[in-house]
Amino acid sequence: MYPTDRPRRLRTTPAMRRLVAETEVRPRNLVLPVFVAEGLDAPKPISSMPGVVQHTRETLRKAAAEAAAAGLGGIMLFGVPSNHDATGSGAVDPDGILNVGLREVREEVGDALPVMADTCLDEFTDHGHCGVLAPAGRDAQRSGAGASEMVVDNDATLEVYAEMAVAQADAGAHVVAPSGMMDGQVGRIRSALDSAGHTDVAILAYSAKYASAFYGPFREAVDSQLRGDRRTYQQDPANAREALRETTLDLAEGADMVMVKPAMAYLDVLRSVAEVSDVPVAAYQVSGEYAMITAAAERGWIDRDRTILETVTGIRRAGADVVLTYWATELATRLDR
Repeated sequence: MYPTDRPRRLRTTPAMRRLVAETEVRPRNLVLPVFVAEGLDAPKPISSMPGVVQHTRETLRKAAAEAAAAGLGGIMLFGVPSNHDATGSGAVDPDGILNVGLREVREEVGDALPVMADTCLDEFTDHGHCGVLAPAGRDAQRSGAGASEMVVDNDATLEVYAEMAVAQADAGAHVVAPSGMMDGQVGRIRSALDSAGHTDVAILAYSAKYASAFYGPFREAVDSQLRGDRRTYQQDPANAREALRETTLDLAEGADMVMVKPAMAYLDVLRSVAEVSDVPVAAYQVSGEYAMITAAAERGWIDRDRTILETVTGIRRAGADVVLTYWATELATRLDR
């Protein structure tokens, strides 16, 4: 026998491989993103994400109960309103679809499942951007925008995010998740939550969110009104060090968790963020990643179940403590608790 035979001896049986596995995926590591839409009588399938739907309020409650029963780490809610406006007013309305959904999910699961809220305006605005807009001015001219174009007003958006986060906490969210990549968003939201008495509500910061091509199906899922792109406030896919700067700033402002999004094309970034973060790190297996795997599996090109588990394991191996994936509940039922 030669020393080189040793690794093979540890692969001989499923029990042996399980014994020496370096990375585990457990239900508690998984968070289920869900969409709740206003005015639906039945769940509405999302054509670019087969198997995923816009939920009614009733089916949302059922999905939350199933997620809790499966032992998931959380459920993340996105709202799909019937009406949009320039300021995304539905986001702060206590009777808006997202806040109603949060309230009903919290009633359904209590504290058995962390209830998370997307804290962003893109689902609610009639222009599809993550914040309120202002005349383009000097900043837009520097970026090549025309005089008639608009840019996101960072500081004005922070005030809306603060109001939105408090409304979500009032509705029952355990965690608010600012995803708009506005400068200073974590600090402003923390201040607003604390002032409103929500000191126990946590902040999951989308610290490294890239201006990615992988978000396409999500736009259908939330009936996005987006015109143009978000490259002036989301990160350039070419940049890795920038993610560490953004993460460091969010940690300094009080983020309780940080996130890298998307996941699979940014595993190097995820590893770097995990190495510097002293709080839990999340990664989001986004709609385009879901759609690619689903489409390839439907054509028989890959083994669906093995690919799902392999990709989520890879995200965990790269450093994610938490993985947001549309397969969360399904995958949890196939895992050992």
